[in-house]
Amino acid sequence: MPGGSIVVGYTATDAGADAAALGARLARSLGAQLHLVLVLPSEGTRSPSVVPPERAYEDHIKAQARQWLQDAIVRLPQEIARSGHVRIAESFAEGLIAAGEEFGARLIVVGAAGGGIFGRHRLGSVASELLHSSTIPVALAPAGTASTDDHVISRVTVAVGTRPGADALLDEAVAVARDSGSGIRLVSLVPFDVPPGLDTGAIRLVGNAHADEALAKVASALPSGLDASSVDAPGDSVEDAVAHLSWLPGEVVLVGSSRLAQPRRLFLGSTAAKMLHELPVPMIVVPRTRGEGGTL
Repeated sequence: MPGGSIVVGYTATDAGADAAALGARLARSLGAQLHLVLVLPSEGTRSPSVVPPERAYEDHIKAQARQWLQDAIVRLPQEIARSGHVRIAESFAEGLIAAGEEFGARLIVVGAAGGGIFGRHRLGSVASELLHSSTIPVALAPAGTASTDDHVISRVTVAVGTRPGADALLDEAVAVARDSGSGIRLVSLVPFDVPPGLDTGAIRLVGNAHADEALAKVASALPSGLDASSVDAPGDSVEDAVAHLSWLPGEVVLVGSSRLAQPRRLFLGSTAAKMLHELPVPMIVVPRTRGEGGTL
């Protein structure tokens, strides 16, 4: 059943607006409740040489944060169940993960770092920390998401390889497609995910067999009326392959975390990182194994 909650890492910046916009799109598509979370630094993160601030000043900062959240909430679509929360933590990422666990979030959403190209991704410190430590899937909003009119998820593209975690990734993709009522497109990354030295023919055979197997699993798990398809991503590199794919407005991409990640935690692998440079749509990074009772 659709539902659950989505936590957005909010700041009163363009990146915060992008994260809120993507969070709203995901919440509307998945029937989830939206929580905007603004994290303020705890006293322990301040330099010992800094004079502790007056209580009145801290109250002012918290009041300003609450006002920023309220301003953001009223700009979100009225039909979405939403709320704002101020949290205190040693780091923004730590505060978001704690909020995600508190609200039982199926996703944590963050925006791109400042200075990025419109429509593209640029990882900042918060996203990087989340991608190294979160037990909850993380959705990355490209710069400029807030200015687009993509109201719902139109299609779920899944980048599949042969490394550990592929089955969990497909399960999560099916859950997103089912809850949002959208189709699934599989993109095989097997040519970039096999041991070096294999000849072209062997790579093609491995890729075709793996894509057929993944497609059959996805198709059998989707409700009737939802389509599943696969597509080749030709190219000499991951970046080249992604650049030649076509994308729908409102599309999202799901990728698995690196095989180097600890179980139930994220780590952005080299293939996904290369994809990120060329992607014009949001990316959702999924842990290799599910947490207890967790689906995206």
